[in-house]
Amino acid sequence: MNRNTNIGFILIALLLIAYSWYMQPSAEEMAEMQRQDSIANVASQRAEQAQKAAEAAQKAKAIATAKSDTTSLFYPSLNGTNKQVVLKNGKLELTLDTKGGVVRKAKIMGFKDRNGEADVTLFDSKDQNLNFMMAGKEVNVVTADLYFTPSNVTDSTVTMTAQTVNGGAVVLDYRLGQDYLLSLSVQAKGLAGIFAPNYREMDIEWSDLCRQQEKGFTFENRYATLTYKEKDGGTDYLSESSEEEDEKIEEKLDWVAFKNQFFSAVLISKDDFAANSLLTSVPQEKGTGYLKQYEAKLKTFFDPTGAKPTQLEMYIGPNDFRLLQKVEEQSATGKELDLQKLVYLGWPLFRIINRWFTLYVFDWLTGLGFNMGIVLILITLLLKVITYPLVKKSYMSSAKMRVLRPKIEEATKQYDKPEDQMMKQQAMMAMYSKYGVSPLSGCLPVLIQMPIWIAMFNFVPNAIQLRGESFLWINDLSTYDPIIEWDKNIWLIGDHLSLTCILFCVANVLYSIMSMRQQRDQLVGQQAEQMKMMQWMMYIMPVMFFFIFNDYSAGLNFYYFISLFFSAAIMWILRKTTNDEKLLAILEARYKENQNNPKKTSGMAARMEEMQRQMEEMRKMREQGRK
Repeated sequence: MNRNTNIGFILIALLLIAYSWYMQPSAEEMAEMQRQDSIANVASQRAEQAQKAAEAAQKAKAIATAKSDTTSLFYPSLNGTNKQVVLKNGKLELTLDTKGGVVRKAKIMGFKDRNGEADVTLFDSKDQNLNFMMAGKEVNVVTADLYFTPSNVTDSTVTMTAQTVNGGAVVLDYRLGQDYLLSLSVQAKGLAGIFAPNYREMDIEWSDLCRQQEKGFTFENRYATLTYKEKDGGTDYLSESSEEEDEKIEEKLDWVAFKNQFFSAVLISKDDFAANSLLTSVPQEKGTGYLKQYEAKLKTFFDPTGAKPTQLEMYIGPNDFRLLQKVEEQSATGKELDLQKLVYLGWPLFRIINRWFTLYVFDWLTGLGFNMGIVLILITLLLKVITYPLVKKSYMSSAKMRVLRPKIEEATKQYDKPEDQMMKQQAMMAMYSKYGVSPLSGCLPVLIQMPIWIAMFNFVPNAIQLRGESFLWINDLSTYDPIIEWDKNIWLIGDHLSLTCILFCVANVLYSIMSMRQQRDQLVGQQAEQMKMMQWMMYIMPVMFFFIFNDYSAGLNFYYFISLFFSAAIMWILRKTTNDEKLLAILEARYKENQNNPKKTSGMAARMEEMQRQMEEMRKMREQGRK
């Protein structure tokens, strides 16, 4: 871009800012709009609360009537007392309640919560509810209203039975495996007569207030999603930021997951969840202790004769890629569950890098017992070694252009007028070609490194191995490392300053200065002037990065800081070990060789020369037309 274009963009930006400021509502108008919104919200909330209260009252009345009616089908199970049954192994402790017969509390062992207390409580009776409903001809079976009798109780098994007056029953049978997988079967016995002959599906309502498990609310909230897998398809999720209520999923589903950043509760159906499931994800306010309100309204296979039970599974555990791969082997569904995709590794290209390179290196280094901070340093160093040939190629291309700069300026000094710029570019390309230098040869190696940066951007925040791991001054590599905190949020900054983010941004400024200086040394004429005008960008970008990354994990900021440090060190070493005089002598020898044995320009350089030639011809034709 030339100077006039840059000035034009700046003026347009200033006009847009001024227009936005002029058109914004006054303080009185804003207050009135907020008052109107508040009135509408209050009215909507009151109407919704009134409707829910009416429905609850009607349901309570029906239950009270059924409880007192000794002829009611489920009379023996409508009255009882709440009792808890605990299933546990060395990794998971589940508390089931006889009221409803489902899991009310899940405690994941071996992990500390955000307050440093032992074990993570993923949910309890205040947060989570699971309800099975079967629609009968005259009476509906709602497990949440029933009291179940436990039997066959061990540390890993329990059978919950809700009896009817005629000897029938609804049976929930649980079995906890060695890891984090809970098997559940739902079966109706002796109840075929209460259902229509063609009744083959039961309803499942599952809800959960997703708890904040990590220190950084904003950062964790980005990775807390209601995720699902389509039958014979891929995984998807509801937006992590917007409010989505009763979104209809048209395809059949294998599983639905209520996901935190590092832990998940997953409901899996052997016989699929029917099409048109309704899923809800509603963000919660900071400070409530919760991230999202999840809800899933599902349908799955049900045999009213009781000959075949409905088979479900629940995974309640950490989002560990290798562990989730093993769950598929342990599952009795016989499906390709792809639960490991709960660990988000990025878009396809970046996922490939993380899946087939970063994961294996990470597993290897952690298996050697290194501290997680050392692991990040070693991964960075290994990536720099792998990409070093590309970096060196890029640097040498820049160095060649730098040593040729005086000769290029001398050869093109006659093209100083603005209308001669195309001819100047052609002359420069011709000179570079004679010296065997391609200005574009240094671009591709630099671009190849960008996917690695982005891949690590997706990998580090989702690596549960970093959770709770300390390194140097960092207490937890999976969240931010504040050097100062305050009570209220400041716009764009939040409630803290992260030291690793500051180090990353300062390193970015210093590295940008080195890179800009190197680029400026190789540019000629107007290009060098434009580079000076764009120098302000190298100061704006680190500021933008600060606002983005201040909430991000210390591990990610530390990786970027170390990566920039190694990049700067490599650039400094290459600069110190490059002899400009010897390099110029080699280029001069190549120039003489090309003069004696001229070669036809090929590849990208030839296409650019041809394009420039055509543009120059078009310019001349336009000038002739004007004359």
